[in-house]
Amino acid sequence: MTSRRALLCGYYGCGNAGDEALLAALLQMLPVEIEPVVLSANPAQTRALGVEAHSSRSAFAILRALNAADAFIWGGGSLIQDATSWRSPLYYCSLMALAQKRGLKTIAWAQGIGPINLPLTRWVARQTFAHCTAVSVRDRVSAQLLAEWEIPAAIAPDPVWALESKSLKGLLDLPVPRVAVTLRAHPLLTPERLQTLIAALVNFQKATRTCVLAVPFQPERDRAIAEAIVSTVPNAHLVSTTDPRELKGVFRGVELAIGMRLHSLIAAAAAGCRCFALSYDPKIDRLRTELNLPGWKLDELPEDAATMATTWLDFYANGNALTPMQVQSLSDRAGIHREVLLRVFADDDFPSFSTDI
Repeated sequence: MTSRRALLCGYYGCGNAGDEALLAALLQMLPVEIEPVVLSANPAQTRALGVEAHSSRSAFAILRALNAADAFIWGGGSLIQDATSWRSPLYYCSLMALAQKRGLKTIAWAQGIGPINLPLTRWVARQTFAHCTAVSVRDRVSAQLLAEWEIPAAIAPDPVWALESKSLKGLLDLPVPRVAVTLRAHPLLTPERLQTLIAALVNFQKATRTCVLAVPFQPERDRAIAEAIVSTVPNAHLVSTTDPRELKGVFRGVELAIGMRLHSLIAAAAAGCRCFALSYDPKIDRLRTELNLPGWKLDELPEDAATMATTWLDFYANGNALTPMQVQSLSDRAGIHREVLLRVFADDDFPSFSTDI
């Protein structure tokens, strides 16, 4: 079969391990005859993955890559939301629209849509999704929105459930049992709340004698908090890597994961950890609902460290992780995103998926 080029577009090259994990999962699932070309904020870093990459910040580079492509793929994640910026969804939609006008196969892949608050963003998003060759989403809220717009879509768990993991060198040298903590800077995580969280971790660690792993998923934003944990909590260690497969592997042998980052919770749950979510975003709430995870919204955190620590101690002693059968089911169903890619590239008259919610 003749090789075809697919231009992959996402929040790549920005140092966010969750988005890099989505890229790794997409490259893992892409049909072998499709040559990936990645738009990245850091093309040199992305080329280290062994793929062709061009700057996502250069109009000339983007147009040249589009002109040489046969397909265009939004590569997973919360690209279409205006809670953090109205510019970002318009940027991604404009690239998708350019690809559609050029007659490329266009795939909105593994999307977590919303929140979409502005009428303009909502209209542009609806028009763009409606003209895609195929759409897959990672949660029921996104599927419901597309159903309201009468846009067919496949629904499946986040592709990172199916991402292959590998061991991080030196991790096995750290003592057990282990607890992993993944926090990120956010306006809702005020200095006072962070201080209370760290104090609660101190209390928890002293009660359990666990080894605490502070895991920054986006070092530029997360590392300062991770270092604050390491400098204050007894037997705490900074664990950092830029390889998303290694980050997923960090959670092997971890007894409890306390996380703000969506993909830290997915990676931990996939490894059989008990997971406690700290939610700052609807995507975390969606995961909590779908997996029945305990946790708190950041703006509803207990005000005292003792209450936090007691809650974590109870969950550590009595809580349950997903069963191996549940994890396997989620991983298998995440493969639906692969099927979308296979069917698009195998059939020029690609049939629409039905929305399954």
